[in-house]
Amino acid sequence: MLEKLIAILAGWIIAVISTLGYGGIVLLMAIESACIPLPSEIIMPFSGYLVFKGEMTLWGVALAGAIGCVVGSIPAYYLGVYGGRPLVEKYGKWVLISHHDLKLADRAFEKYGEIIIFVGRLLPAVRTFIAFPAGIARMHMGRFIAYTFVGSLIWCWVLAFVGMKLGENWTSLKVYFHKFHIVLTIAAVVFLIWYVRRHLKLLRHHH
Repeated sequence: MLEKLIAILAGWIIAVISTLGYGGIVLLMAIESACIPLPSEIIMPFSGYLVFKGEMTLWGVALAGAIGCVVGSIPAYYLGVYGGRPLVEKYGKWVLISHHDLKLADRAFEKYGEIIIFVGRLLPAVRTFIAFPAGIARMHMGRFIAYTFVGSLIWCWVLAFVGMKLGENWTSLKVYFHKFHIVLTIAAVVFLIWYVRRHLKLLRHHH
């Protein structure tokens, strides 16, 4: 089922980039950065394949990808700014987010703000959602854009470069990324179990 879904998604991504060129890359990467998990691991290697064919340039596709990431991250950032904190304070307990977690996020952004955004952009899965907590923490907009752009540029360039080097075989990447996502999913589940247990302990402690 998942394989079929990836194949349909890949077909759509290829059609968008083939039709809209650099604009298609901007559009798709904007969607990927707006908390919608569209796989950049297909978008950028296919763009790299087009570089291999001589239809695009490596820096052109990397820049288009990074610009798309910034464009998509801005609405997610503002959702965090204007909806984030009140939403979390009102409904957070239903998704196991406490005031304690908000304070932790605030402190983390005060201490490591820029680095969290920069490093987050280089991590599969994490990079899709990283703009939202940045908005909740009200990270400085200029720095948020700068670190989003630089982190995304590196990520997009590397994926496009790999796609370019693989040439006709760029689709073989999907298998590896699929396996990589399974590892990440397992790690996320383990983290979630720990997180829920810790949260319930804290609730019991407060009562």
